[in-house]
Amino acid sequence: MSETLLLGAGMSPLHLAELAGALIAAGVFSGLLAGVFGVGGGTVIVPVLYEVFRVMGVPEEVRMPLCVGTSLAVIVPTSIRSFRGHLRKGAVDTDVLRTWFAPVVIGVALGGYIAADAPAWLFKAVFAVVASLLAFRLLFARDSWRLSDTLPGKAGMRAYGLVIGVASALIGIGGGAISNLLLTLHGRPIHRTVATSSGLGVIISIPGVVAYVIGGWPKMAMLPPLSLGYVSLIGAALMFPTSMLAAPWGVRIAHALSQRRLEIALGLYLVLVAGRFVAAMLG
Repeated sequence: MSETLLLGAGMSPLHLAELAGALIAAGVFSGLLAGVFGVGGGTVIVPVLYEVFRVMGVPEEVRMPLCVGTSLAVIVPTSIRSFRGHLRKGAVDTDVLRTWFAPVVIGVALGGYIAADAPAWLFKAVFAVVASLLAFRLLFARDSWRLSDTLPGKAGMRAYGLVIGVASALIGIGGGAISNLLLTLHGRPIHRTVATSSGLGVIISIPGVVAYVIGGWPKMAMLPPLSLGYVSLIGAALMFPTSMLAAPWGVRIAHALSQRRLEIALGLYLVLVAGRFVAAMLG
């Protein structure tokens, strides 16, 4: 393994400290997002990791899947703590989670298989499209914008679960933003969808990590030291503690905001994220 891949070309101790600080800060932000919006924070983690791995000299061919796999690894403890916080408040729809469990896991496995050899632009394009659609719904939707006032039957819910699993595995998120959209379109209040989505993050992140470890195993020679398939143990270790500490703060913020303010906050955030990925694709 070359020195460039280990430390980055000409990377000073100060630069290393700055990168570590960026990873820790991203961990805090991802934990807050998990609690406030029921999302895993991958929208923050993936871009930061992309720059870190670029400086480290990780080849473009494996850089994006390494970012996504590491993001899913960070989401595991964040989602668990966020889910437990919402569960204590009695806001989680456990029936929805039980229905989604199997199709979501299958979707994550399929998404992980696709992502193993997918080009970098695919990850960015999927994320930009999903974020834009979600933001439009949250910022401009009216109460009349509903598919129905009740959730679909088991077949429809399972189809939703499969789509959520595939998309989440491709872009390294906990699936909360997508499930929030689907549940609100069927008349569920935002606070309940956020709480339920936090549990979905647990279902997605654990099998997602397994899929990326397996998918990246044949590429170990191209990956940086202390990687387990497409999961960077260094990146995950720096983000784990701060994301877990920040998740309960986000839960308290979520339950202190009105439904409309929560929708606007999440919508504006997604606009920024979509713009960032479009700029990356054009650049």
